[in-house]
Amino acid sequence: MQAQPHMKGASLYEEVATKEAYVVPAIGEKRFTVAAIDLGIKGMTPHRMAERGIEVHVLPATATADEVYAVNPDGVFFSNGPGDPATADGPVALMTAVLERRTPLFGICFGNQILGRALGFGTYKLKYGHRGINQPVQDRTTGKVEVTAHNHGFAVDAPLDKVSETKFGRAEVSHVCLNDNVVEGLQLLDQPAFSVQYHPEAAAGPHDAAYLFDRFVSLMEGQRA
Repeated sequence: MQAQPHMKGASLYEEVATKEAYVVPAIGEKRFTVAAIDLGIKGMTPHRMAERGIEVHVLPATATADEVYAVNPDGVFFSNGPGDPATADGPVALMTAVLERRTPLFGICFGNQILGRALGFGTYKLKYGHRGINQPVQDRTTGKVEVTAHNHGFAVDAPLDKVSETKFGRAEVSHVCLNDNVVEGLQLLDQPAFSVQYHPEAAAGPHDAAYLFDRFVSLMEGQRA
C-alpha cells in the first residue's frame, strides 16, 4: 500500500455531508436529543444512538452554533469524515462553541481530530493510515484492549504520558493503538467531552467498542443530575 500525499490539505467533508437536516427518531421511549454534525456520517451511528433512546438531529457540516442549539440538544456528536483535519476550521470553531457551553460531546474519527484541534493539539498525516477491522486499541480508563475497526489517514499529535492543560481544562489521551502508539482517543477531565479515532459503530467483527455510546449517554445523564 502506498502513501496518499494528495490527501494532505484536502477539504472533503462538506462534499459528503448532508445538505439538509434530518431526524433519526429514538427507538422506543425518547430519553435524549442529540445534534449530530455530519462530516461524512455512517448510517449505523445515529442508529446506535437511537437504540439507546436518543432522537438524533443530523445537521450539515456547515451548521452554526445557533442551528445546533435550536434543537435543544442534551449532547452534540461530531462524526467521522474524509480529508485533512487541518482544513476543518468551521467544525473546529463549532466544537469550540460547544465546549464553551460545556454541553456533553462525543466525537468519532474526524470528530476526534476536530476535538484535538479545538483543544490546541496538532494533527498529522500517517504514512499509510490505519485500515481494517482488527486493530488493537487500549482504553486507558479501564485497561481493556479492544479489537476495533479503523479507516483513517490522519492522527492527533498529543502527549501519551501526561495530562495536558487546555483552555477547556485538563485533557488526556484515553485510547492508544497498541501497534504503533498512535492516539486513538481523547477525553476532558473537567467537563463532559470525549472522542475516539476508530469506529465503534462498525461490526464487521466484534462489538468491543459499542460501550462508547453508553458512555455518551452517561455524560448526558450526569449533566441532567
